[in-house]
Order: sequence, then C-alpha cells, then structure tokens
Amino acid sequence: MTAKGPLSGITVVDLTRVLAGPYCTMMLADMGARVIKVEPPGLGDDSRQFGPFIQGRPCYFGSVNRGKESIALDLKSEADRAVFEKLLERADILTENFRPGVLERLGYGWEHLHERYPRLIYASTSGFGHAGPARDRPSYDMVIQGMSGMMSVTGPSGGEPCRVGISIADVGSGIFTAAAVNAALLHRERTGEASRVDIAMYDCLLAMLESTISRYTMAGEVGGRMGSRHPAIMPFEAFATADGHIVLACGNDKMFGLLARALGLPELIEDERFRRNELRVANREILHELIEERLRGDRTANWLAHFDAAGVPAGPINSIDEALSHPQVAARNMLISVTDPVLGPVQIAGTPLKFSTFEDPPTRRVAPDLDQDRRAILAELGLA
Repeated sequence: MTAKGPLSGITVVDLTRVLAGPYCTMMLADMGARVIKVEPPGLGDDSRQFGPFIQGRPCYFGSVNRGKESIALDLKSEADRAVFEKLLERADILTENFRPGVLERLGYGWEHLHERYPRLIYASTSGFGHAGPARDRPSYDMVIQGMSGMMSVTGPSGGEPCRVGISIADVGSGIFTAAAVNAALLHRERTGEASRVDIAMYDCLLAMLESTISRYTMAGEVGGRMGSRHPAIMPFEAFATADGHIVLACGNDKMFGLLARALGLPELIEDERFRRNELRVANREILHELIEERLRGDRTANWLAHFDAAGVPAGPINSIDEALSHPQVAARNMLISVTDPVLGPVQIAGTPLKFSTFEDPPTRRVAPDLDQDRRAILAELGLA
C-alpha cells in the first residue's frame, strides 16, 4: 500500500541501485509516489549483499528501500523488456543511476523513450553526469569525495584527509535528484512537457561546498582541514569541558555577548581583540584558550543547561545512540517502524519531510524482497 502524500497518484519506475538513486526514490515514496523497483534477476540490487545482516536480512538495503515494490526483470530478455515497456506506459518518472551510455545501448536512452512516452520524466544520477570529459569514469561516493575537494576540508588540522562519516555524495545527489524530479513534475503539469533530469554526484558535492568555493573564487583562499572549526566565524567549534566536549555556534556579536556573560567573562565583550567577528577569527587561538579554560571547570551537562537558559547556541557531541534517545526524535517521528517478515517490527530513520496537509505515519511498508510484487504487477498489466 502506497503512503498518502503530495505525490499520491505518481508512479515511478525505479532502475536505481545501491544508494544515490534509491535514496531519491525512497524520498519520492515517502511523499506518496508509487515506486516500482526493477531489479536484475538473481541477486537484485547490489546493496542486498551489503551487511550487516540480521538473521539473513540486509540492514543496508532495508534502510533506503522502504515503501517500494520489487519486480525482477532482465532488460536483455524480450519477454522482460515487454513487461518493462508496459510499466513505462503507465509511469510518470523513470529513475536510473547507471553509467552514461548503458541504457542507451539497451534502447532505453532519453531520446528514444521521450519519443515513445512523451510525458515520461527521465531522471539520471551518475558520478559525473552525461556531459563533460569525465562522464564515462567509474565512480563511487569515496571517489567523488576525494575529487570534489570535500576530503581536503574534512578532518583535523594538519591531519590526514578524511571521508565525511556518511556517504554524503550519494545521499546529497539523491536529495538533489528528488528536488529536480519534483520541479520537473511541476513543469510538466504547467506545460505538458517532460524533462530529462541529469544529476552528477560531482556537481552536487561542489554545490555543497558552499562558501568554500566563493572564498577561493573571490578571495583566492584555498580551504583546508580545520577540524570542527568554521573558517569565517568564531566561536563556532568544539571545546573541551571537565568530562567531554561541547560545541558552541555563536554566529554574530549578540550571540558572542550572551556567551561571554554566560561564561562569567563579560570582559571579553569589550576586549579589542574580540569586539567583532573578524577580530575574533583573527585571534581565534587566544579566544579558544580563554573559553576552554573556563569550560574545563564544569561538566558538559551543567554547561548545556546553563547555556540553554541563557539562549546560547550550544550542544553536546552525541553518539548515535545518544542522538536517537533525545526526545526531539520521538516528537518529530524520526524513528519509524517497519514490519519485516523475518525480524518483525524494526525501527529505521523516518522522513524529515513534514506537510501540514498529510499525515506522517509512524509505520511504513518494509523494503521488498526481490521480485516480491511480480505476480501482482503482471496481473495489473494484464500479463499474468
């Protein structure tokens, strides 16, 4: 059963696998679209083989494929191609994340399908997009993180380059693809014209580098690793306390004043070295030492309570279990339940997409087994 949402009535034929594409189509399913996941026979989506496995069930696959249906089709088989093309007749969107040229060789490139199915939106997600000298390069999230410059600005100062702790190129490009697909749907609604959406993971990470790009193009500054620090704001980083660490994010002079008073160091406000943000950045090391010396005098929990009362933007550095135990998670329905046929009810991350006009149910349809919906889909198409 498809969830209700703003995309109710929209059908997605989903050829994507692993993470970038499936993350996009999970978002579309969360918004109410019907997502029919087309997988190769045998092993299916590559991520069905990724651990960890609990009683044989793949956690990775289950985390990004909830709410979808599955049918296994060999797109080199005439019989299965006929089924696939019947699906396309009813589809609003085709999503794929093959390397450029793969679907063209199968006869399912944009130009061919647009002629046959003029209302079909065709969304491609790939490492480098369908144009440019790198378009045919193989790519994974790690490759894109390195090439984009993301790893050059991630990690401790003076340390080795670090991968961001999640597959940010995959997840980011999935989000960008979902955004573009929704815009394409709106354009089709207004004009009747279907679009080709071409999203590159490399492009997405460049876009996500935000001020790092403009600092180079406008000021000639090549960013580097700074640990938790922000290159243009101070204090905006992690500090040690008596029993751990705390993050402070004072993005303007008013917030710095609140912090200084809360620390019992009001003299910092009038100190010529710290009167404005650019001065605080220039004197970062001195200010960091003064703040941290004070913070080391008490425990993290006490400081957080004190800062909350004073209106200072601050937070703990939580582990994953600590983050999920925060009452905000339950209040925002960010842990939802799916009922696995083997494991029973299990919890996975909810959707951050909240709409006043649609419910955000606490349960969703579990990720499908390979070819689970074949019989029902074939019957629907009149092919059973």
